[in-house]
Amino acid sequence: MGFIFSIIAGAAMSIQGVMNTRLSEKIGLYESNAFVQGTAFLLSLLSVWILGKGSFKNIGDVNKFYLLGGVLGLIITITVMLGVGKLSPTVAISTILISQLLVAAIIDAFGLMGSEKIAFTWNKYVGLILLIGGMLLFKWKT
Repeated sequence: MGFIFSIIAGAAMSIQGVMNTRLSEKIGLYESNAFVQGTAFLLSLLSVWILGKGSFKNIGDVNKFYLLGGVLGLIITITVMLGVGKLSPTVAISTILISQLLVAAIIDAFGLMGSEKIAFTWNKYVGLILLIGGMLLFKWKT
């Protein structure tokens, strides 16, 4: 199921990136971000109301650093729109995926933020190099 959820997330991110970019071309970058984030907030509240089984009462016990996820949501939405707007969707999303993989590998390699420590071995370096090569092939104009 993890692979299925990841495939859905990747597809949704690619589609959302293009949709948000097109919306920003009509109403503005920050206006479209406010609309997108506001819609997500309202749907999140609805999800909590219908499906929620947790509680906000322990939020004070959470490491304050982890509360910055919403800030990253703002950064992600805006920078995806800017990337897709300046590059093609394929090159922008490829670059985003490479960046995600590299940062995830660093988190794994050092066991950051409570993650299990997983070595970044030679095959992972090769995979990253192949991804970068693939993105450069997409970007290469003949």
